[in-house]
Amino acid sequence: MPIKSLDDLKRAREEALAKRNLKSAAGKIQVIVGMGTCGIAAGARDTMKAILETIEKDNLQDISVTQTGCIGLCEREPIVQVIVGEQPKVTYGKVTPEVARQIMHEHVVNGKVVDNHVIPL
Repeated sequence: MPIKSLDDLKRAREEALAKRNLKSAAGKIQVIVGMGTCGIAAGARDTMKAILETIEKDNLQDISVTQTGCIGLCEREPIVQVIVGEQPKVTYGKVTPEVARQIMHEHVVNGKVVDNHVIPL
């Protein structure tokens, strides 16, 4: 969207701040995306984008989305880890944007682990 007026600039700024706040909001649920070199090469940016878009579109609350460096499982990238409250961390591998949306709906919203993408640690 080209910025042609001060109102366009303000609107773009507000949208950028809202997206940044989604990434850093403290919440009861943590979603961590591996964004090391191999993760990015495997598509982690698109995975992160799908997670943030799902949170925004579905107006999900109390979710903290962060990124981390290399998790050490390069052949399983992109990797997403989900921590819900005091439950053990669940690590997902080969997370495409479609799988990311599935994880957000099934695990984060409904509490059901998506077994076919879990990396056993």
